[in-house]
Amino acid sequence: MDAALKMQIKKMACLLFLPNQTKSKYYEKNLLVCYVIITLSLASCGSSGYVYLNYPQKPEVLLPDGVDDIVVVNRSLTKQEDKRAETIEAITTGEIAGSDKLASDEAIKGVFDGLQNKSHIRIVVPDTLRIYGTGTRQTPDRLNWDNVAAICKAADADVLLVLENFDSNSDLIRSAVVEQVSSVITTGKPSTRLPVQARVDVRSYWRLYDPVTKTISDQFQQTYFMTFNLVNSLPPVNALSETAYAAGLDYINRFLPSYYRVKRDMYKKGKGRDKDRFEVGWRSAEVAKWQDAMDVWKGIVENGNRESAGRAALNIAVSYEVLGDTEMALEWAQRAYKDYGDKLSRDYAKVLLRRQKFEI
Repeated sequence: MDAALKMQIKKMACLLFLPNQTKSKYYEKNLLVCYVIITLSLASCGSSGYVYLNYPQKPEVLLPDGVDDIVVVNRSLTKQEDKRAETIEAITTGEIAGSDKLASDEAIKGVFDGLQNKSHIRIVVPDTLRIYGTGTRQTPDRLNWDNVAAICKAADADVLLVLENFDSNSDLIRSAVVEQVSSVITTGKPSTRLPVQARVDVRSYWRLYDPVTKTISDQFQQTYFMTFNLVNSLPPVNALSETAYAAGLDYINRFLPSYYRVKRDMYKKGKGRDKDRFEVGWRSAEVAKWQDAMDVWKGIVENGNRESAGRAALNIAVSYEVLGDTEMALEWAQRAYKDYGDKLSRDYAKVLLRRQKFEI
C-alpha cells in the first residue's frame, strides 16, 4: 500500500474523534474518493481469478445403441376428402387454410438443421416426406410396424421419427376481445387501444419408432410459442413459419446433451520468489494456452515454496478439467490438499467427484 493511500486512510480514521459538524464537510468531499481508491487497490492486488466452463448433462432422449440415422416424415396432414372440414376449422380458429401444411414442413426443417454438425446422428428426409394423418390436434393411432420397417429400409435409416400432428393458433383475436370486454366492464366504453403484439402458438406431437425392438423410443406433446410485433395491425407474414421452425429445433434438442455454465476459482499469484513465474502461467491461461500454463505451474510444484506449490497444483487441476480430463483434474486437486494443505482444493475435489458420477 503506497504512502498516499496510507495517509488518506489515517485522515479518515481521525474523523472518528472530530465533532459531527466538522466530520460532515470532510466526508462529503473525501469519502467517495477514498472508497474508490481502496476498492481499486484491493482489486489490483487480488490473488484470485476464475475461469468458466460448460458442464454437460445427458440428453433427455437416449437413442438405442447402434442408432445413427433417423428418417423423419410429416403425418400431420389431412386426406384430400377431408379438405372441407379442415377449411371450416381454419376459418373458425382465425387461421389461413393450408398454412399449417406449409408450417409443419418448417418444423421438419428445424429438426433437420438442429442436428447438423452437432451430433453423429444423421437426419434423413425421404422423397415422400408426407403421409396422411388426422390433420387436427387429435393424435392418430400408431403406425403399423410393417410400414415403419418399410420406410426405414427405403431410407436406409435405423429409426423413424414422425410428426404425428401439428396445429397452430394466434392469440391476436382473443387478446383483442379480452381487451374490449375488460374496457366495457371497467369504464362502460370500448377501448381505443389497439393490440401491438401477437403470440403464435404451435402444438405438435412427435413419435420415434424403433422397428427392431418394435417400441416407441420417444413420444412428446410439444407446445411452443413466439411473440411478434404487429405490422399494420397484423403479425409478420413469416410469423407462423418461424415459430414452427423454432419448434422443430426445440424438439430435436431433446436428443442432444445440454450444458450449464460453472465457475472454477484459481490463483493468479504465488508467494515470494514464485510470484513472477506464477503470473507467467496465469497470462498463458488467460489466452487459453493451458498446456504452457501447466508447464509453468508444474515447475513451481517441484521447486516452489509450500503455499505457492499448493496454489499451482490447484491451477493445474482446473486446467485439466478445462481440457476435459476430469480424472487428472481430481488427482491434482487431491494432491494440492493432501500434500500442501490448500483448502480451496479440498472443496474442488469434492465437486469433481460428484461430476464424475454424472459424466456422459
